[in-house]
Amino acid sequence: MDVANIKSPADIKGLSDGELVQLSKQIRNFLIEKCAVTGGHIGANLGVVELTLALHKHFDSPTDKIIFDVGHQAYIHKILTGRAEHFDQLRQHKGLSGFPKRSESEHDVWEAGHSSTSLSAAMGMAKARDIMGEHYHVIPVIGDGALTGGMALEALNHIGHDKTNMTIILNDNEMSIAPNVGAMHNMFGRLRTNQNYHRAKVDIDGFLSKLPGGHMLRDSADRIKDSIKYLVVPGVFFEELGIKYVGPVDGHNFKALGEAIETSKRINGPVIIHVITKKGKGYEHAENDKIGTWHGLGPYKLDTGEQLSSKAKAPSWSQLMSDNVMSLAEKDKRIVAITPAMPVGSKLTKFQQQLPDQFFDVGIAEQHAVTMAGGLAANGMIPYVAIYSTFLQRAYDQLLHDIDRQNLHVVFGIDRSGLVGADGETHQGVFDIPFLTHLPNVTVMMPKDEDEAGKMVYSAFKEYSGPIAIRYPRGNGLGVEVSDAATGIPYGKWEVLREGSDIAVLSFGPTLQPLLEAQEALVKEGISVEIVNARFIKPLDTGYLNDLAKRNIPVMTVEESVLTGGFGSLVVNHFNDQQRDVNVKRLGIKDEYIEQGEVDLLLQDIGLTTAHYIDEIKQLVSQDEETEN
Repeated sequence: MDVANIKSPADIKGLSDGELVQLSKQIRNFLIEKCAVTGGHIGANLGVVELTLALHKHFDSPTDKIIFDVGHQAYIHKILTGRAEHFDQLRQHKGLSGFPKRSESEHDVWEAGHSSTSLSAAMGMAKARDIMGEHYHVIPVIGDGALTGGMALEALNHIGHDKTNMTIILNDNEMSIAPNVGAMHNMFGRLRTNQNYHRAKVDIDGFLSKLPGGHMLRDSADRIKDSIKYLVVPGVFFEELGIKYVGPVDGHNFKALGEAIETSKRINGPVIIHVITKKGKGYEHAENDKIGTWHGLGPYKLDTGEQLSSKAKAPSWSQLMSDNVMSLAEKDKRIVAITPAMPVGSKLTKFQQQLPDQFFDVGIAEQHAVTMAGGLAANGMIPYVAIYSTFLQRAYDQLLHDIDRQNLHVVFGIDRSGLVGADGETHQGVFDIPFLTHLPNVTVMMPKDEDEAGKMVYSAFKEYSGPIAIRYPRGNGLGVEVSDAATGIPYGKWEVLREGSDIAVLSFGPTLQPLLEAQEALVKEGISVEIVNARFIKPLDTGYLNDLAKRNIPVMTVEESVLTGGFGSLVVNHFNDQQRDVNVKRLGIKDEYIEQGEVDLLLQDIGLTTAHYIDEIKQLVSQDEETEN
C-alpha cells in the first residue's frame, strides 16, 4: 500500500503483520524525506510508527478516542487519517499543524502542545462516555517523560481510584526532549528489564484455570500473587494504584502489540500497556541521538543528517543567556540553574557539565521547578530558572503564591519570548507579559541586544532583589560587541535611542530594529520620531512618561505580545492614573491565537513590520496635526 493512498484508518484494517511491516518502512521513508524539507519532530515520530499503526488497526477512530500526549508524535496518525498529501506544508504558514488540531480532522480529538495532559483529558472523555451510556474506547498515549509531570500523576491517582475503563499506552523510549531523569525514570528502567512478574502472573493464571474449581483457586491466589510481585518486581507502581499492568511490550512488533491491545479490551477497568520503543528508529542520525538534538529540528540533509539552519554570525539568545549566568555562577556558588527537562533547548549543557553541583534538571515538572527555586532562594541561594515562555504558563500559581508573594530573589530566564514560528499557537511566547506584570513584586525586562543582555544578567543577580524575569526571543543575537566590564543598568530606567519631536515610539527587544529602520525612513520625509528602548516592562519608567505627557505629542507602543494586559495597556493605565490626556496607539497581537509559520510571515499578518510602522506613525502624526489645527 502506498502512503499517499491512505485516506482513513479503514485502509489498514485488513493488512497482515507482514504488510504492516512493509508499510512501516514506507512511512518512515516518507517522514524522513518530508521532514528534511520542512523540519519537525522527526525523532519522536520515527519511534511510534508501528505503535500508531497498531492502534489504528485495533481501535476504531474517531469513535474510539486516541489522545496523544504533547501531540508532537502524531505525524503517523495524520498520515493514517488522510493527510499525507499535506505534508509538504507541515508546520508551514497556513499549512498542516505539527500537533493534533481539532479543526483539521475529526480524528484529532484532543489538542496539546504541552506534556502530561492526556490522562486528565482521557478521564474526562471516559466519564462523558459512561454518563451518556456509550461504549467506545479511550486510549491516551503518554511518554515516560510526560508521566513524570505532576498533572499526569494526579490523573493516574484518580483513574486508579475510580476504576474507569480506558487503555493507557505508556510509550517508553527513555527520552522526552532530553534524556529523562528522576525516580520514575529509574522505575521504568526496572520494569523494562524485568519480565518475571508478567511471566509469573500469566503462568499462575493459566495453571489454575485448568484445575477443577480453578476460578475459586485463582481468586484465593490473589494474595499470593500480590506477594510475588513484591519479590520479583521492585515497586509495581501502577497495579498498586489500581491500574492493570501489561508489558513490557516490544513497540516495534505488531504481533506483540496486537495481543497486548486485545488483552486490554477484555479487562474491566483501567489498563496500562508498557510499550518499549526506539526514538528515531529507522534513521541512524536520529537513532544515535543521545541528547535530544533530533527531537525537533529544522530542515536537514537526507544523507548526512546535517541541519540546514543558516549559519548565524551571533550566538543564540539561549546560549548567550546561559553563558552569562554561568560566568557569574563560577564565582558565586549561591547561583544555581534549574531547568524543567530543557537543558538542550535552553543551552545549559555546558553549565551542567562544568558546574554539576549547581545545576538541576527536574524533568517535565515546571511547577516543581519554580517552587524548588523558591526554597533555594529562601535559604540564601540565587536560583536561575531557564524556562520557555509557553512552559512558564504552567507554573503561574507557583510564581504568584510561592515566589512573588514571598518576594524571593529568583531570576527567570524566559526563553522563546515572542513569536516562535513553526510550533504554532501552543508555543508562541506571547502571554507572559500580562500574567507577570500584575504580580506586585516582579521585575520584567527584555534586552535590545547581547551587550544589554549581559548587563541585565549582572544586575539581576548582583544589584536587584525580588523576583526578576528577563525575556529573550528565539533565534540569534544581533552580533553587537559585548563590553567586558561587569556593569549593570539603572533600575527602572529606559533608554532613548533616537530623539524626536513629532511622536514617541516605545518598545523593547526584537521590535526595536525595524522601528529604527522606520525612523530612518521617516526622517527623510521630515517626520521626527523618538525611539525609546523600554527595556523595563515593569516597572515602567514613570519619570520619562511624566515628562513625555507634558510634550503633547502622540505615543505609540509596540510589542510582540498580546495587547490585552500588555505593555501598551500599562502605559495607557499610567497616563489615565495621572489624569494626563495622551493619545496612545498600541500595536501588538490582538485577542487571538497565532498559528504556525515563519516569524516574518506571522509579523506581516499581524502588522508588526517596518512598513506597517511607517504607515501607523504617519497616520498618528497626521491626526495630531489635524487636531491642533
